[in-house]
Amino acid sequence: MRDLRSPLSRVKGLGSAREGTGHFWHQRLTALLLIPLALWIGFCIAALPADYATLAAWVRQPLVTVALVLLIIAVFYHAQLGLQIVIEDYVASHAGRTLVLLISNLLCLLFGTVGVISVLKISFGA
Repeated sequence: MRDLRSPLSRVKGLGSAREGTGHFWHQRLTALLLIPLALWIGFCIAALPADYATLAAWVRQPLVTVALVLLIIAVFYHAQLGLQIVIEDYVASHAGRTLVLLISNLLCLLFGTVGVISVLKISFGA
């Protein structure tokens, strides 16, 4: 197979980072996972009474706890992947892009961690 890159780009190693396909599939798989989870949480919240005790008792069920943690992880991972694409496409300067990506990743990690800890705290009754 013939390499279509210039000799200079071959020497410098410029070209595809070979990450795009994995990123694409991670985003699609999290989207597919979020469809049933979002429907499930929507129907459950709509059917539950609006008092804290009932909601806490519902969250304490082991399958509900696992599903909620999975939902939170999938939401924030999917959000991080989507934000990364938008930032890479629309932030022009390398330094600005790096800074915004770092902030975006840290916020997704922070909010996801707070969400998971909150569900676990309710689930374990602390």
